[in-house]
Amino acid sequence: MLALQYRLKTKDDFERVEKKGKIFQSESFGLAIYKRHDDNLPRFGFIVSTKISKAASARNKARRSLNEAIRQTASYIKPGFDCIFLSKPIIVKKYTDEIMREVNDSLKKAKLMK
Repeated sequence: MLALQYRLKTKDDFERVEKKGKIFQSESFGLAIYKRHDDNLPRFGFIVSTKISKAASARNKARRSLNEAIRQTASYIKPGFDCIFLSKPIIVKKYTDEIMREVNDSLKKAKLMK
């Protein structure tokens, strides 16, 4: 699980990123990014709705895969950003290593890697 300091917690945090953030699309998810006015650690949130799959186990697997990808790369991401991963239905058909590769590519495309 992602450490508490790296998580978006409140509804206001999520709404701010969704409304004011810039969105990058990949095959499995959209990545919404918002630059905060501080240099604290980057924070992340994951949205995996029932539109993705009716089965909770499939949604949880997708969320865990995204979570693991961020956990391994969080120390390489620039500080001061809030990010939300908006899952697409195809994510339930992908393996964790494919999702991790896609997360890294998306973060590089968004120029968030140090």
